[in-house]
Amino acid sequence: MAQVVVMPQLGNTVESCLITTWLVKVGDAVDAATLLCEIETDKSAMEVPAGVAGTVLALLAEEGDEVPVKQPIVVVGDPGENVEEYLAGAGLPPVTTGEAGEVNESAPEPLVRAATVPEERPEPAEDASRRAAGVSAGSPVGISPRARGLAASQGIEASRLAGTGPEGRVIERDVQAAVAAGPGLTAGARAAAEGFVPGAAGSGIGGRVTRADLASGPSTVPEEVRELASEPSRRGADVEFPGAVTQTPLKGIRKVIAERMMNSLATSAQLTYTATAPAVGMLAMRKRLKGSSDPELAAITLGDLVGYAAVKTLGKHAAVNSHLSDPSAGSGQAPVLTTFASVHLGMAVDTPRGLLVPTLRFAETLTLREFSKLSKQLAMDAIGGSISPDLLGDATFTVSNLGAFGIESFTPLLNVPQVAILGVDAIFPRAVINPDGSVGAEQRIGFSLTADHRVIDGADAARYLKDLCAAVADIDLTVLG
Repeated sequence: MAQVVVMPQLGNTVESCLITTWLVKVGDAVDAATLLCEIETDKSAMEVPAGVAGTVLALLAEEGDEVPVKQPIVVVGDPGENVEEYLAGAGLPPVTTGEAGEVNESAPEPLVRAATVPEERPEPAEDASRRAAGVSAGSPVGISPRARGLAASQGIEASRLAGTGPEGRVIERDVQAAVAAGPGLTAGARAAAEGFVPGAAGSGIGGRVTRADLASGPSTVPEEVRELASEPSRRGADVEFPGAVTQTPLKGIRKVIAERMMNSLATSAQLTYTATAPAVGMLAMRKRLKGSSDPELAAITLGDLVGYAAVKTLGKHAAVNSHLSDPSAGSGQAPVLTTFASVHLGMAVDTPRGLLVPTLRFAETLTLREFSKLSKQLAMDAIGGSISPDLLGDATFTVSNLGAFGIESFTPLLNVPQVAILGVDAIFPRAVINPDGSVGAEQRIGFSLTADHRVIDGADAARYLKDLCAAVADIDLTVLG
């Protein structure tokens, strides 16, 4: 009996997910553990298991579609089972296919690809030759809407591309690959190239075919010119400006990051303060911990020590551990500052999908060992795409560590509605004057604190940094305290 697999809900606040990649196609046999597709929210990404066994009868959405949670995305059942009757009984749109079993894009949404068997008939010679050359015989029904839009904007005939989507469908990445391969005609010639005859003379730079060449009709082209025009690697400096480019629409996590960064700058009064602290004590503690026979203690990093010190320092600076509400324009309401008794520490993590900020809740209650263990687990879950979206928000203060990249100073952006974020810089030697008047060098670590000047004055930010530097300089006492 046919069953549907629905879009899972990744957290209480998630309303829809983006299907980024299908991992199965119609006709594939699956079991409960088979991964059907990769999905992405504005905060995380994961793979969707089938949860049932059988044969994939229909895919109910395209790659790139944003599907509401709990809406069906796949139909799984027995081979040859009547999908139309099942979909009708489940209240889903019927399957509509073209002559070759392709989905008719005029069918009601969502698009459905079903396991239909086309009538066998001889393949036209033209289609056979195009297929042998790696070019799809496609028509508009074999092209996704995103691919068609990008192809139109780039002057590419998408129906002649080889599709890598389900059932050979041309999708957006196929068009992007064609764009990256570079043009073979000038822009003007491409617009008029429908009647292009391969024998047309190329009078442009490097033997390229121009609009004038197209107008003059076919003629004999010297073999060396034809070779030069057909090999982009030999055109060198003659490639038409600006050369090959890649256009990638921002979507998913990357799109959300872009929107939030712009909103952060537009809705707050950000100012960054910098300071340095002696790192000798922290480096010595890290060396002792690394030599410990306890694996959890040996795994404690310099970043853990700094984060722990930052949390302990926040206990004396409540205003820095706050949210500032931003009422809608024209509401007449005044902003409200919410100060938190507990520290819920956001940790900026670099992941394959972009910047994520998991939250270490009630961080002030943790020992150094617990702080290190839990923060690493959150980072691993974020990188692996398995973290719950509920743990990717509601932080009261954030730490962003770029010290491992050798960055000596930077300006971290606020994760609004938070009013402060700490940037951790690299440890580097600084010149110092010793008590006897001689000049020496000292290892120091830098900090960059960005604060919202609407509620945190310069003196408040300076006092927090001063206490943080003291906590780092005497890290042994900070850990014991």
